[in-house]
Amino acid sequence: MVVEATGQEMAMGVRTVVVAGATGNVGREVVRHLAEAGHVVRALTRDPARAAGKFPAGVEVVAGDLRDATTLAGVFEGATALHLINFGGDDYGLLDNGHDIVKLAVAAGVRKVTLLRGGERGTVEEALEAAGEAGSLEATFLHPVEFMSGGLDWAEQIKAEGVVREGFADRLSAMVHESDIGAVAAHVLTSDGHAGRSYTITGPEVLSVPDKLAAISAALGKKIELFELTADEQVAAWKAKGFPDEVIEFFVWAFGNTPEEGRTVSSTVEDLLGRPALPFRQWAEENVAAFR
Repeated sequence: MVVEATGQEMAMGVRTVVVAGATGNVGREVVRHLAEAGHVVRALTRDPARAAGKFPAGVEVVAGDLRDATTLAGVFEGATALHLINFGGDDYGLLDNGHDIVKLAVAAGVRKVTLLRGGERGTVEEALEAAGEAGSLEATFLHPVEFMSGGLDWAEQIKAEGVVREGFADRLSAMVHESDIGAVAAHVLTSDGHAGRSYTITGPEVLSVPDKLAAISAALGKKIELFELTADEQVAAWKAKGFPDEVIEFFVWAFGNTPEEGRTVSSTVEDLLGRPALPFRQWAEENVAAFR
């Protein structure tokens, strides 16, 4: 059954928000922040069974696949706001049906949309820009840099050996806590003044690989050793993990020559939320069990 905010709730500032990609690292945080603020949340996922136990009480879970707009019939009805992603499927491929998705949202009466970009411009962004120009949607584009959860890639090495073997160790990143991305999205979806804006979202500091390992070491209470790989050794390690060549090429570009945006602290979190962005040391403490 579709749950909608009543007229009285709308008058009190309660919104009905659909969150796409709701079981993902960011989607879960968008859902959580909206629900904790008292909004009506509809969590969209390809596999509702995967959502079990992941959301606060009262969140409605609905099935749908962004790659197939025919599965979204009725999903947006009664919603005033929508959080979207521009990629879908297990391969995180760019969606090619953005215009169909946006058309459904507009027809259902959605007014506000946030789009979490996946690094490349796609049809969802094109459709949202066109809808914004036509005055039928207030669209805001979110550009987070490296997620702090990427640190979990080291968990098995740390648990097994107390070491991390990693290349490009001097790369710098203003990595961001997923909770901050979710909080920014929730704020934008439930407040005014963000139409047509693009927000780069970062953490509060620029970190190297040794800096990140120092934070995890402090959380664990023991030192983690770094064994730095050459670029060729790192590429070989990625290939051994099964990453396709095009993904490895992206990694080499991103880690070997991190764009300025990815290694420059932005004030977005503090500007919009009125508090500092969450530091990596906090993320490490929250996730320390993964490294034990």
